[in-house]
Amino acid sequence: MTTTAMTTGTERRLPGGWIQRVAWTALVWGSLGLLIWVPFLYVAIRRGLASDWVAFAAFALYECITLPWALTSTEEDGDAFMGVAVVVTLLVATWLLLLAAFDKKVRPMQPVAYGQSPYQQGYPYGR
Repeated sequence: MTTTAMTTGTERRLPGGWIQRVAWTALVWGSLGLLIWVPFLYVAIRRGLASDWVAFAAFALYECITLPWALTSTEEDGDAFMGVAVVVTLLVATWLLLLAAFDKKVRPMQPVAYGQSPYQQGYPYGR
């Protein structure tokens, strides 16, 4: 449960279209992973789920570890493990932003005329 769900009794949703998802992903790749935590902070603030805050904390921790690691590296060609870690992290963030972080848009139910049942009448097995 989240604090929002406990206080209001409703679940907060964050529907996002494909343009918004691709824009957040472009920010992550365009900054070469330096701003990887920003979209997850946005999602965590808007939706307020504990899993969103954990994702934000994980990517912020990733940034706090890899940035000093890259700056203090003494290898001239670069660290292969660091490169693999960065690419895998960018791919995981892309997958989360495109497929998992935002809720799917739900179409509202059609209004029912007064006196009509919202359920279909008849035999349910199609005979």
